[in-house]
Amino acid sequence: RVSLPFAVGQCGNQVGCRFWELALREHAAVNQKGVYDEALSSFFRNVDTRSGGDGTDISKGKICSLKARALLIDMEEGVVNEILQGPLRDVFDSKQLITDVSGSGNNWAVGHKLYGCQYRENIVEKLRKTAEHCDCLQCFFIIHSMGGGTGSGLGTFVLNLLEDEFPEVYRFVTSVYPSGEDDVITSPYNSVLAMKELNEHADCVLPIENESLFDIVNKIHQMINSGKLGSTVKQTSLLTSSAGSAKIAQEKPFDAMNNIVANLLLNLTSSARFEGSLNMDLNEISMNLVPFPHLHYLVSSLTPLYTLADVNVPPRRLDQMFSDAFSRDHQLIQADPKHSLYLACALLVRGNVQLSDLRRNIERLKPSLHFVSWNQEGWKTGLCSVPPVGHSHSLLALANNTCVKPTFIKLKERFMKLYKKKAHLHHYLHIDGMEQNCFSEAISSLSDLIEEYSELDATKGGPRTDPGRLKITV
Repeated sequence: RVSLPFAVGQCGNQVGCRFWELALREHAAVNQKGVYDEALSSFFRNVDTRSGGDGTDISKGKICSLKARALLIDMEEGVVNEILQGPLRDVFDSKQLITDVSGSGNNWAVGHKLYGCQYRENIVEKLRKTAEHCDCLQCFFIIHSMGGGTGSGLGTFVLNLLEDEFPEVYRFVTSVYPSGEDDVITSPYNSVLAMKELNEHADCVLPIENESLFDIVNKIHQMINSGKLGSTVKQTSLLTSSAGSAKIAQEKPFDAMNNIVANLLLNLTSSARFEGSLNMDLNEISMNLVPFPHLHYLVSSLTPLYTLADVNVPPRRLDQMFSDAFSRDHQLIQADPKHSLYLACALLVRGNVQLSDLRRNIERLKPSLHFVSWNQEGWKTGLCSVPPVGHSHSLLALANNTCVKPTFIKLKERFMKLYKKKAHLHHYLHIDGMEQNCFSEAISSLSDLIEEYSELDATKGGPRTDPGRLKITV
């Protein structure tokens, strides 16, 4: 079963680059004989490049040349060119890339309407060719940011295309939301215009906030620098360069933040890539965690955080890991699920963890979590036997919870500040196909979403009503 990732825009491609780098690192740690196995086939093709042309796919035996199953799209060529000159240059070829030179100028309309029309056929052709190499296409996932032009505009255009071309294949989206102090003035417009498309065309969205990533990175650096835990960065760390020398001093500002999102994706896809006693595929997440079509935004939290920095610390007790997964410090969005309402929750555990440990911890945590009355047993669990490199276990928790509402309310307020003044609108409206009603429809879609969450919130604390049992006559 194959998942096909699309990285769109600068942020999407930088996160994607980290994901493929770390995925290869995980597979190398497990697959030391260099054999092309089922785990590798979920995200990589094995190609014999000696035969010239596209090369032929080899389904068994030694690894010849690994090619990532992916499409990289960016309307500026800088980031994609960096990837092609970096350690991953052999994992991609020009048939998987779509680039332009001028960028989308932080304008959703340029990405969605202008470049969308211009590149539609090219994207569809590359999409079909990539899909042809997949025996069993399980789902698509898009990695993009919401605040810029290409990620938000062209990213959501690709989402619509996927629905048109492969309506039966699930669409997972990892969306990085801008912070309140974002340096892109038009990011509230871009984010709200993109939200309408996510509401209508995504099956599942993992919203991630830059502010949360920034906080986590700061905590990791404090841990490293405090010396309290006697912690040092390992030489094989995720924060080290390929040469093996620590590069924290000269790393780019977003490198560590991109690492966190890449680790989220590693955990999310671990069941597709490795064996486990209770594997959970991405379609099961959507099936079990999304009871209503528009309420498909999942709050993610990762633990242990040390995985992200590979800090040498004593492994924390297993029970502590489960508690951490429900604490705000480990979330990739600034929200408060414990005081909001859970619709459902998934726990994806990696490493040497028993089903009994999982069940015990769910029972222990349950009393402190508020679930909707009609889904008190709304837990989905997955166990993958291969832990992250250098660790005994890890946990990704995905919560469908009304606590995402404040994020959307803040976004709406920032949008309305600009929109009331009609500020910057002319930049959007001069693009062909972009009309003012695109803005009013987008804010209306966001308001409806907030209202749906509010209606659920209003039921919190009400009497727990068990549905009457069916009477069966014999």
